[in-house]
Amino acid sequence: MNIKSVVFDAYGTLFDVNSAAEKCKDKIGDRWEGFADFWRTTQLEYTWLRSLMKKHKDFWSVTEDSLDKSIKVFNIDIAMKNELLNLYKTLSPYPEVKQVLSNLRKKNYKLSILSNGTPALLKELVKSNDLENIFDDLFSIEEVGVYKPDSKVYDMPIKKYQIKKEEVAFLSANTWDVSGGGNYGYNSIWVNRNKAIFDNLDYKPKNEVSNLTQLLDII
Repeated sequence: MNIKSVVFDAYGTLFDVNSAAEKCKDKIGDRWEGFADFWRTTQLEYTWLRSLMKKHKDFWSVTEDSLDKSIKVFNIDIAMKNELLNLYKTLSPYPEVKQVLSNLRKKNYKLSILSNGTPALLKELVKSNDLENIFDDLFSIEEVGVYKPDSKVYDMPIKKYQIKKEEVAFLSANTWDVSGGGNYGYNSIWVNRNKAIFDNLDYKPKNEVSNLTQLLDII
């Protein structure tokens, strides 16, 4: 692959979306994983539905709306809402992330995040995890006002770096996002941390990794 830019999804790829609920598992109890999964699924559903309805709300608002529903479904104490939201702003990275990104930074790739997250959320995530000097850009869908997997989102790095679609290695743990980037023209790489099954969305990635360390052997 003639790669000039390595672009990462943020949520679920670099940062563990379940870590907010996990940090509260003593209060939530043994339902915390089910609660975390439901919150994430509802959050994603809301982004897709809002894109289809052309009723855009930013990702932080969608995250709060989906948490409200999740709290009701799982009968969680509403007093935990602000704690969970604050923890979502500083999600933990996966163990190998910092080292892999540092190794990539030493090379000549343009490194960026391409995310549904708001600019403020992405900046705080990067800052809280001491990754501020790693990325050339933090691309937020707020720039185009529609969520992934709309092609306008995947256009952003291409326009900024003036490169070809096939010169981008795009990594995501979300199969719909891998397919969205792949159908757009990226070299999409699936980060399959949980031995999941890939969705049938007219794209199959040439490369699949179980963690980001394996990326160093591909590009």
